[in-house]
Amino acid sequence: MVWHAAKGRMLMEVVRLDVMRFTIVDGQGAVSFVAHTSAAIALTAACAQNPTTLAELLEASRQYDRDLSSVVSSGLVIFDEHNLPDDMRHIHEQLRTLPPQKTPVFRVMDEATRDASLQVVRAGVILFNLSKKRIVQIANTYEVLTRSGEVNYHNGRFLSRRVFSYELPPEWTIVP
Repeated sequence: MVWHAAKGRMLMEVVRLDVMRFTIVDGQGAVSFVAHTSAAIALTAACAQNPTTLAELLEASRQYDRDLSSVVSSGLVIFDEHNLPDDMRHIHEQLRTLPPQKTPVFRVMDEATRDASLQVVRAGVILFNLSKKRIVQIANTYEVLTRSGEVNYHNGRFLSRRVFSYELPPEWTIVP
């Protein structure tokens, strides 16, 4: 069953959350990760708070998705423990051997990680460029992102009935 906000009632509908790749660019660099597709709307809604860093975006996303911030932050700790700018063997091996939907969180630090950060994973890949205030839907078969809308809260296991509205500031663009 799914809560349909516009109709104000529960509807019997099977909703399967797929996964997609998200790449976040800020003044410090870029980070890429795979998450459930509904994170696309949660991150878009978080952009309404005008974040300029990955940390600010993840913090803003907490009101729409309980676990996304901690999953990405924990993944970066693990990445940083196993990879150095001059020794990226660990992430290169994972990118080469794991199915795309199972790749860990990683920092974009070389050509191999840059290529992987732009590769479609199942439902797509979306780039959030915080510096340029631009959301780029490189490939998105989940739901077209819009400048304003509603986002269902993801409680860590599924989308709940809690719905929040958002509207991006005028300086943000979504392409295509």
